[in-house]
Amino acid sequence: YWDEKHIEKLLEKFPEGQLVILADDIVVGSALSIIVSEKNAYKVHTYKEITSNYTFKTHNDDGEILYGIDVFVHPKYRGLRLGRRLYDARKELCEQLNLKAIVFSGRIPNYVKYANELTPKEYIEKVNKRELFDPVLTFQLSNDFQPVRVMRNYLEGDKSSQDFAVLLDWNNIYYEEKKKLINVDKTV
Repeated sequence: YWDEKHIEKLLEKFPEGQLVILADDIVVGSALSIIVSEKNAYKVHTYKEITSNYTFKTHNDDGEILYGIDVFVHPKYRGLRLGRRLYDARKELCEQLNLKAIVFSGRIPNYVKYANELTPKEYIEKVNKRELFDPVLTFQLSNDFQPVRVMRNYLEGDKSSQDFAVLLDWNNIYYEEKKKLINVDKTV
């Protein structure tokens, strides 16, 4: 759960990256994001590192990647495709901001059931082939996110994922590299 101070900090740093779904004026779903450099997004990191210990000092307006910090839907509102709508809104935001990709690390909470017989790599492959179901990874894969790497010790104390996570990304096919303009004639 997020403290109010964390949400306030995110709204201060990157208000357009904090998406919510309201039902009867109550927040029933949310997607929280920051912008980070491509280098930071794809290197091996922990949740604490990518969020700078929940201070979000890693947010960089000049970064190339929309980094997903969290997505959640209230249990009473699950099954209504609200998570998909939040992911679609994130994709739209990524396109509007002309960012290269959306990147995040996703938990694999059902891995605990298979940890004695499968490596994380084997587990991810079986989920990807739909031979196994994982409530988080299956959802992310069905929303066009691709596995990039296995992350160890990403989320401290995540026993059901056995301290593993999967770094995933979605590439913005509309991304256009920003041109660095030097010595451009000024009109004024």
